[in-house]
Amino acid sequence: MQELCLSTNAIEVLKRRYLRRNEDGEIVETPEEMLRRVARAIAEVDANYGARPSEIDALSEEFYRLMKDLLFLPNSPTLMNAGTELGQLSACFVLPVEDSMEGIFDAVKYAALIHKSGGGTGFSFSRLRPKGDVVGSTRGVSSGPVSFMEVFDSATEAVKQGGRRRGANMGLLRVDHPDIVEFITCKDNINRFTNFNISVGLTEEFMRALQEGQEFSLINPRTKKAVKCVAPGEIFDLIVHQAWKNGEPGIVFLDRINAGNPTPALGEIEATNPCGEQPLLPFESCNLGSVNLARMVKAGEIDWQLLADTVKNAVHFLDNVVDANRYPLPVIAEKTKGNRKIGLGVMGWADMLVQLGIPYNAPAALTLAEKLMSFIWEEGKKTSCNLARTRGVFPNYEQSIYYPNLPLRNATITTIAPTGSLSIIAGCSSGIEPYFALAFERNILEGTRLKEINPYLRQELERRRLGSDSLEAELIARGKLADIPGIPDDLKKLYVTALELTPEEHIRMQAAFQRYVNNAVSKTVNFPASATEEDVRRVFLFAYELGCKGVTVYRDGSRSGQVLSLHATEKMVVPRGRPQTLTGVTRKIATGCGNLYVTINRDENGNLFEVFTNIGKAGVCAQAQAQAIGRLVSLALRSGVSPGQIIKQLKGLSCQAPVWSKNEKITSCADAIARTLEQELGEKVADERSLEGACPDCGGRLEFQEGCLVCVACGFSKCA
Repeated sequence: MQELCLSTNAIEVLKRRYLRRNEDGEIVETPEEMLRRVARAIAEVDANYGARPSEIDALSEEFYRLMKDLLFLPNSPTLMNAGTELGQLSACFVLPVEDSMEGIFDAVKYAALIHKSGGGTGFSFSRLRPKGDVVGSTRGVSSGPVSFMEVFDSATEAVKQGGRRRGANMGLLRVDHPDIVEFITCKDNINRFTNFNISVGLTEEFMRALQEGQEFSLINPRTKKAVKCVAPGEIFDLIVHQAWKNGEPGIVFLDRINAGNPTPALGEIEATNPCGEQPLLPFESCNLGSVNLARMVKAGEIDWQLLADTVKNAVHFLDNVVDANRYPLPVIAEKTKGNRKIGLGVMGWADMLVQLGIPYNAPAALTLAEKLMSFIWEEGKKTSCNLARTRGVFPNYEQSIYYPNLPLRNATITTIAPTGSLSIIAGCSSGIEPYFALAFERNILEGTRLKEINPYLRQELERRRLGSDSLEAELIARGKLADIPGIPDDLKKLYVTALELTPEEHIRMQAAFQRYVNNAVSKTVNFPASATEEDVRRVFLFAYELGCKGVTVYRDGSRSGQVLSLHATEKMVVPRGRPQTLTGVTRKIATGCGNLYVTINRDENGNLFEVFTNIGKAGVCAQAQAQAIGRLVSLALRSGVSPGQIIKQLKGLSCQAPVWSKNEKITSCADAIARTLEQELGEKVADERSLEGACPDCGGRLEFQEGCLVCVACGFSKCA
């Protein structure tokens, strides 16, 4: 059997997040042992359905080969936890938020348990009464859904998922909720709701009112009565503006999602998981996995038989995960096993296209996308039907109206989910996204950087004898072939990148895959920095027209403070001017040179803006150095550098006179300034860093793709 072949980057990602460790934090398994652990744990489920030990051994080998050959990988919690004491294998959950104090804090508690076990959570806050509404039990007034989101955000901050994955949430509010305007603008300040993605649930009624120019009613969810009539265009314009400004909120077409709800008798779908691709009923969870399309191309053609065999084994694998899973709550186990939803998707789509010689934005790519996903859907259904014949249909099948006369083991089969870390392990492009950049650098050791060039492009450049150090340098700087002298036009056309595509081309690709996906598609529509609000509005309406279930957009550089965008090397950074009035605080901290007074001022949006320092009883040299550090920190903040990155550079620097202050060692004035900044930010440093362009794990570049910020170098994902 061929050995497992992984890239250096894949091995680093596995070491950082996936491989088992002992109590001392030491890695105690190899990548091969991890895959065998997972394969065995999932294969053993067949014993529940009468499989003999020899059959289980054979199935374990088949599942191992499936993953070892990088044909398919399950979602991260399955790789991390299958065959371990934790045993929680689902990636995503949806929890209800009831309109009572007990219901709200039950949801907070349940979310904490899920985050601890390695899952992400989605919530609809649409049932909560609006701000200012009566609270009968206390004769007081409600603070509204946005204020309670703060509680969820703080709870998530306190829990690190499974020790290896960060907490992530989706917050959704219906467009007809009276607090919708407050919700749409709730992430204006980048330091708020750092553990949330947010989406507005648009209804068919709202879209009709928008198209017809009619008034639209906002409904109090407690009384079910209209409380206000609004112009839908004003609400839509605000959504567009905020999405243009910083990428949020996304939009979800709720009625369209519920039109595809396979079990409407069990309830209405109100929310999705953190990246929006998995709509679920309250208390449902879903396990996901992805076929590596890059491995399905042989001699320039798609190997359809290999793809069919891979889908068959992957559906069997994912159905077994439903049984192997140790759910964090009994009610989640009940709901999940009742519908047995799985989500088989794809990764490596951009790699498949370049191997076939098809540009991402060519009509042939759209045709192939539909053909490919239709094939996966049909093969998936076939396998689910075969499993149903031997194991039985999903328990709630009789209440399903989505599949009349089609016995299925699983209520849903296909989903296209984010594959940030998985695609690095598999050595392929992410999901159905185009290439964001054709080359980048990553840190592998302190001070050592490794150049990563798209392997298909590198091979083609070498074949044409075009490769050179200067070309690599240009690729690293630009990330694309356009405007690089000496590159043939056919290569520029084939290796098109995300920001070279029109937004409409992004949406057409999403819609092509959506036609044969039960659940939804995680994809980001990337805009250049120069895009207008009208461009965003047009894409939102186009997504609705083409039948998408939701859409996420991102305009390059639009997140406040983002400094590492694709074209960062081509831009001159100009510090912001200082307003006449700023507000701030002064903190005193002991150093080896005496008491250091650090004044930190914030701008009108509450973001850190400048730092002043003063040292009592210190010499001129120490005064000058502290003042210089303050000026440079201020310059960096005003130029959009993340405070988290500044802290990372200064914290721990040592001088000859360290001191102890308030039970912590202050190693220098620079260290004192870093710790003061950290205190001012509170415990949100890591998330604040991740929002502003630099990976908090490795310092690499973050890209907005598949509905979330991900690191191209190490696989870090804000949405985990």
